[in-house]
Amino acid sequence: MRLIVGLGNPGEKYKFTRHNVGFLVIDYLINEFNASKISSKFKGELFKSGDYLFLKPLTYMNLSGESVREVKDFYKIENEDIIVIHDDLDLPLGALRFKRGGSSGGHNGLKSIDENIKSDYWRVRLGIGRPEDKKDVINYVLGDFGEDELKCVKKRFPIIKKAIEEIEKAPSKYSKKGC
Repeated sequence: MRLIVGLGNPGEKYKFTRHNVGFLVIDYLINEFNASKISSKFKGELFKSGDYLFLKPLTYMNLSGESVREVKDFYKIENEDIIVIHDDLDLPLGALRFKRGGSSGGHNGLKSIDENIKSDYWRVRLGIGRPEDKKDVINYVLGDFGEDELKCVKKRFPIIKKAIEEIEKAPSKYSKKGC
């Protein structure tokens, strides 16, 4: 069983924000894998298709690890079978990187997961770029994607789908530069 987690914040006001790119990818994957919702417990929405579980934590970003830990413990999933999809300010818009383990890089959702299950899970880092005003990071990540920005990141969703199907090869096979 493999657990695919998309990081984001619940609610319509956050739906198309840069910080919610993980939720957008999960919505895409749920559709592509024809996954069915199996639970609204575990502090999140959980969907299943074959050997894949798809999780959207509903705890808000800073507490995402609580939801991940509950699903991990209930289904007895090893960290090597957990893939977390998240936004990354340090990558240009649309850049895609895969790695297992590492630091949170200041990302509060990853910090929460690290505190709850350690850090040796897979990460899918999808670049959202940085704001021109480096002091305006919070408004930037919680701001909506522009139309062209959203088109750019959505081009990466099919690549992410392929990559999670063979995650061990993803770092060398599926990493991409920005749009």
